[in-house]
Amino acid sequence: MDVRNCRNCGRMFNYLGGQPICPSCQAVLEEKFRQVKTYIEDNPHAPVAAVAEENDVSVKQIKQWIREERLAFSDDSIEGIECEGCGKLIRTGRFCEACKNSMAHEMRDAIEKPKKIIEPPKKKDRDGDKMRFLK
Repeated sequence: MDVRNCRNCGRMFNYLGGQPICPSCQAVLEEKFRQVKTYIEDNPHAPVAAVAEENDVSVKQIKQWIREERLAFSDDSIEGIECEGCGKLIRTGRFCEACKNSMAHEMRDAIEKPKKIIEPPKKKDRDGDKMRFLK
């Protein structure tokens, strides 16, 4: 059993994985997420700083939700987050499509494909296992 202190409130809890926060703080965070999502649906062109201020959430938390692909910038938004690979502005996630494709190709190339074993052709016995005499 892994017991940790909550990063937000300091209480001890049984850590099962994910963010190191207790279940009650996780519930509060999920409620904040729903609140932010509703605010963004009502105000799709609001900048991140305004969304954070209006909903009493940190900009860092909103960017984490964007990196987790739980939130995304609108298509016509001038804001975005940087791709962790090349620095290009993206709407959601960690990497742009070009970096994702590049990583996928690198992974495919890293995995060695099984080679076909070529067996030498077998000699055909003309008479099988019969004994032959030379004259």
